[in-house]
Amino acid sequence: MVAMVDPATGLPADNIGGDLAPASRSAYTSPTNIGGLMWSAVAARDIGTISRREASKVVGAALDGLSDLDRHDDSGMFYNWYDPHTGAVLHTWPEDGNVVTPFLSSVDNGWLAAALLVVRNTFPEHRAQAAALLTPMDFGFYYNPAARGPDIPAGLLRGGFWDTQPPGCSVVDNYRDRGPDVWYTCNHYDIAVTEPRIASYLGIAFGQIPPAHYFATQRTFPDTCDWSWLEQKAVGFHTTHLGVPVFEGAFTYRGIQFVPSWGGDMFEALMPDLFVPEAKWGPRSWGRNHPATVAGQIEHGLRDAKYGYWGFSPASDPFGGYKAWGVDAMGMDPGGYPSDVEASNYDAGFGDCRAGGPAPTYGDGVVTPHAAFLALPYAKRAVVDNLAKMRANLDAYGPGGFYDAIAVRSGTVAKRYLALDQSMILGALGNELGHDSVRRAFVTPQIERALRPLMAMETFNVPARQEAAW
Repeated sequence: MVAMVDPATGLPADNIGGDLAPASRSAYTSPTNIGGLMWSAVAARDIGTISRREASKVVGAALDGLSDLDRHDDSGMFYNWYDPHTGAVLHTWPEDGNVVTPFLSSVDNGWLAAALLVVRNTFPEHRAQAAALLTPMDFGFYYNPAARGPDIPAGLLRGGFWDTQPPGCSVVDNYRDRGPDVWYTCNHYDIAVTEPRIASYLGIAFGQIPPAHYFATQRTFPDTCDWSWLEQKAVGFHTTHLGVPVFEGAFTYRGIQFVPSWGGDMFEALMPDLFVPEAKWGPRSWGRNHPATVAGQIEHGLRDAKYGYWGFSPASDPFGGYKAWGVDAMGMDPGGYPSDVEASNYDAGFGDCRAGGPAPTYGDGVVTPHAAFLALPYAKRAVVDNLAKMRANLDAYGPGGFYDAIAVRSGTVAKRYLALDQSMILGALGNELGHDSVRRAFVTPQIERALRPLMAMETFNVPARQEAAW
């Protein structure tokens, strides 16, 4: 992580080459990358990798760099792409020269705010500076109370907004009536098992979004033919929480029942759990779903696709670029996040509404180590065995630790490091080896009072014990 930092600003690049050469740092970074550097420093300190003094130095430099960045004054939010060397907001993409309309993402600002909360609660010497950056961030600016319609007493978060008119689809509005109108994304984040829930958690905890919003996101979409374009037909039951009707739907994959993410990947399902003790606070919801998600990933990698390895999540493409990897059968997306470069599409059908397709075939599976690290709380022995096999049998480990992704059949390796993926690894290690280091730093009495009762009142349509993949 330190190798990614530009000494001129204290900010990390988005990625760096496998040899960690400074010249291979990318010329762009994001709020998530900056937040990831800061919580990684906390985790590394708490497991003894670096000293408290070094951790404080890394965090202090990042806070200084953040303080110099332009941000959207009316919402307190940060833009999505900056030059890590100068701190300037990007208007031209450095890799191809394409025009960039500055954007403010709800989920990326969620990860930055989570990191600022961790820093505020951990380093007394940086508390005031972290609080000054965090306090103006208003997640209510993204919250559309009418997103689910007039009969649903809670709304959803927009994906983000632009403060200048973008090309393509946008919605002009201002949910806070503070400052001029902005151009919101046409999409809302409307499912529960996805990474934007970190922004929802923070907005609820800070009193910027009503608690009922927690139940406004869909566990799965309904099981009627109106939704037959989804990956498969859900099974479930209807209930109500805080006046919001909830369909407690679930998918099934090879005997494992779970609430799906959009793409069937580990990042969506488990990254927020690095900060919020979801399984503990929601023992009948997240406490069942997280182990089921991990079980499905293991089942896919070892027994269904028979790659010999598992761990599928958006990461580098070993053949160039970046790609959204996942377990197709475990996501709602009908197009599917594939687990390899050759897989045909999985289609379970949708009951009597749509016939299913042929069984998929699998070829050169792509695993990403960060996905396995995220599973540590739920399958420690399986995780350690999986990672040890990657290191012993594949060219998977370099001077900065595990490379970002490996195509296991061809042995092709994406020999680079991404700030986001490395920070997930360090966050997971901090929690596993540092006695819940990151979670303890994140959770305040305010956070727990706001979120724990919401999680505790719900039961997902997921069995309490599922042994299929163990």
